[in-house]
Amino acid sequence: MPWSNQNGGGGPWGGGDGGGSGGGPWGQGPRGPKGPQGTPPDLEEIIRRGQDRLKQALPGGGGANPIFIGLLAVGLLALWAFKAVYTVQPDELGVELRFGKPKPEISEPGLHFHLWPIETVELANIREQLLNIGGGSRANASAGLMLSGDQNIVDVQFSVAYQVSDPGSYLFRVSDPDDSLRQVAESAMREVVGRRQAQDVFRDDRAGIAEDVREIIQSTMTEYGAGIEVNAVSVEEAAPPREVADAFDEVQRAEQDEDRFVEEANQYSNQKLGQARGQSAQVREDAAAYKNRIVQEADGEAQRFVSVYDEYAKAPEVTRKRLFLETMERVLRDSNKVIIEQGGGQGVVPYLPLPEIEKRRQGGTN
Repeated sequence: MPWSNQNGGGGPWGGGDGGGSGGGPWGQGPRGPKGPQGTPPDLEEIIRRGQDRLKQALPGGGGANPIFIGLLAVGLLALWAFKAVYTVQPDELGVELRFGKPKPEISEPGLHFHLWPIETVELANIREQLLNIGGGSRANASAGLMLSGDQNIVDVQFSVAYQVSDPGSYLFRVSDPDDSLRQVAESAMREVVGRRQAQDVFRDDRAGIAEDVREIIQSTMTEYGAGIEVNAVSVEEAAPPREVADAFDEVQRAEQDEDRFVEEANQYSNQKLGQARGQSAQVREDAAAYKNRIVQEADGEAQRFVSVYDEYAKAPEVTRKRLFLETMERVLRDSNKVIIEQGGGQGVVPYLPLPEIEKRRQGGTN
């Protein structure tokens, strides 16, 4: 140093051992008090010793050595080249910073060069990542406990699939975007669950709840400018707290029994309704058949009457006598016959049913 060769190497305060004249403006060098137990080392003494050791370590006693200077320059150049060249992996994107300010360009996967140390680079992983919330995913066991719209406590375990869409915003707009995403996801799930019935969370509308949560998370992260795109939200598990799990299970069994009873009632109703519809169809078919038969018979009787009338119009006397005889034949066929003699006879004459006797005789012979 400039003061190492002045005043006997004592530094800017003069003497290097604290004695004699020329001890600086205060009369002595900056050293601590001496004592039998030892004193702190002198700062100038430490600097001088370091200079001596450096001179001994350098080739040629610290003189200007071109080989050493060349090796030192090559080493510095190699170090600069190593720092100036960087690699971006296939699942990464890089953002270069000049004097700490991000550049608008995005570094794609591959080898890149920047002016180190004026420029530095920050890398962002752009592959899809999965964030698990609730259940055993965090030390806080109550992370998934939420209050539903019907004042029931549910334990929801869900996951958020996301990826970096804007590396610049992801790296520099939000201090901790992953933790912010976790907090926003928990808040969004609590908001949606708080508007729904517990039954919707358990099984009825998990897909709708997941979609509502995804939209809220995406809109919030976009408003923050976090550079994150939420691909999907999946409700992995939703269950009541352990303390009331048995009561909820009992309710579930009761609802299942109710559904079963309703299904059985619907089956019985459909069976009876089918039978009634079959019977009504049969009655309608029978009525239609009876109607057709009666109409056909009426038409036949009418046609027969018309045909008889036509014949009667041609020969009224003959037709009248034939009708009388046919009618009497039908009337007297199965009646008991009694013959009464007219004109002072003996009265009632027994009628001998010869055709009937003949039939009986033939029946007895067989």
